[in-house]
Parts: sequence; C-alpha cells; structure tokens
Amino acid sequence: MGRLCLGMDGEELTEQETALYDRQIRVWGAGAQRRLSKAHVLVCGITGTIAEFCKNIVLAGVGSLTLVDDRVVTEDALSANFLIPSDENVYAGKTLTELCRDSLKDFNPMVRVSVEKGRPLMPLFPDIIEIKNILHLDLTGDLSSFGSEFYGKFDVVVVSCCSFTTKKKNEETIECELHYPSFEESISVPWKSFPRRFSKQYFAMRVIERFEEAEQRKPGELSIADLPAVLKLKKELCEAQSLNESHIPNALLERLVTDTREFPPVCPIIGGILGQEVIKTISEKGDPVKNFFFFDAMDGKGIIEDVSGNP
Repeated sequence: MGRLCLGMDGEELTEQETALYDRQIRVWGAGAQRRLSKAHVLVCGITGTIAEFCKNIVLAGVGSLTLVDDRVVTEDALSANFLIPSDENVYAGKTLTELCRDSLKDFNPMVRVSVEKGRPLMPLFPDIIEIKNILHLDLTGDLSSFGSEFYGKFDVVVVSCCSFTTKKKNEETIECELHYPSFEESISVPWKSFPRRFSKQYFAMRVIERFEEAEQRKPGELSIADLPAVLKLKKELCEAQSLNESHIPNALLERLVTDTREFPPVCPIIGGILGQEVIKTISEKGDPVKNFFFFDAMDGKGIIEDVSGNP
C-alpha cells in the first residue's frame, strides 16, 4: 500500500502526490509540499530565463501554471528557450506560450498548465537581471487587458519585464509576516545614503529605466545610438543625487544598450534562482531574497542588495 502524508493544514496529499514528490517531502515536509500543490502561478512574458523558471516550479509540483505571451517564435527566442520544439512543423498557428505549455505538460502531468491571451511583452536585458520585491512577487506588468479579478486568482504573479511607471502603479500591499519595502519605496531612497560598495547595477538600471520612461521606449528597445543620451542622463541623475559618476561606469551602461538578446547559459542560473525564491514564498520555508538580486554575466557573480525604504 502507498503512504499518505498530512500537511500542516490537516489536508492529505494524495497517494500519487506522495509518491511523485517523496524526495521533496523529505526535504521540506508535507505541509510545504501541500502549499505548493495548492498554489496558482501566473507568468507574463516568456523568455529563456522564464522558461527555466517554469520548468523548475512545474517539477516542484505547483497546483497550476498560467502563461501569458501572444508572441510567435523568433530566432532569438529559439536560441534561448529550450521549451520550444526544434521541429518547425509544430509552429503553425501556435503562439510562444502554446508551444511552451505543450512542453511543460510533459515535465509533470499533475500540474495544470494553461494559456491566457494577453499582450506580448519585451525581453529583459540579458546580461544583468534584477529580481525586485520577491516576497509575494510584487511584480505586475502592463497587461491592461486583464482586470484585478483576474490577478486575484493567483498566489504568485511573475512578470519578466515591464516599464518603470508600471512597476510603481501596479504594486499591491499584501499582508504577510515579513515586511518588505515596495519597489517605489526602494527607488525613493537617496543614492548618497547607500554604502560605498553598493552594487553599480542598481544605479545603472535606474538610469536605463528613467531613459526608457522619458523616451517612451519599451524594455529592450535601446541601441548603441542611444548611449550619448543615456550618459547625459546619468550625469544629470548623479548630480541630482549627489553621487559620484564613477559609481555608474560608462562601460556598464554601454553593455546595457548594445545587445539586448538573452545569453542562453545564464538562463538556467537566473531561472533556478527565481524558482527557488518563488518556492520559498509559497512553501513558507526560508526567507525570500530581500529585495534586489543582480546577476552580471560578465563576471558570473550574483549580488543581493537590501534597499529599505528607511535607510
């Protein structure tokens, strides 16, 4: 006979769940696995990194995964997203999310993977990725085709990118035991108050976001032709924030505007970290990253920075 496990809420995992997730249950317990099995996750925008994330949480056994991204397959997507089949004959009439859905179902048939039609999203900068306010994932995108009732159906919402303005507009306060500053609170902290060794990527991303907002560009739409204007804005922001310009190297900004394609070897790293943080949040096993994570593919290092609203 198979064994059944009781979660902390008193509800049993099914015999099939207990058998499939046996090793995980031994690591984090039946209660955590039960919370994962009941969780509903929404992912907006499919990139190579997000494909890796989806694989990780599907294997972990979330209750359901809903995908939103109406784009078709491109050469860049094919090079970075391992979920896209190599056979081009299956592409006909299918969106990127529909192809990914079909692949993800093979990883774990117990997880419900579905697709919702929405707006297409642009990819993140490939070589520097930041994860903000990871607790309960206060990340919502510019998806006006969906209302608040739609988002309310999910325990976790992951958006691979969105505009600076959207990040500030769409944050919602969620009651929880751990108190994390909102994105708006974090970016309101004066730059001069940060420690001397604070991550340069933080400042660089703020410059890029401000430039995109001012020029009404979407994330990933910059090019090397924009570099002079970006450097000019950096100088203005540094003066306004009383920050030495050396804290934002020109070479770093040049990398951010030169090539916005994803770097495939980095996708499993970031996707794994993102999956780990979401699992922490859902399972309540361990504290999620607080509250910015940066990974630079040039040196292969990840950095966590705690940017509190009250330094």
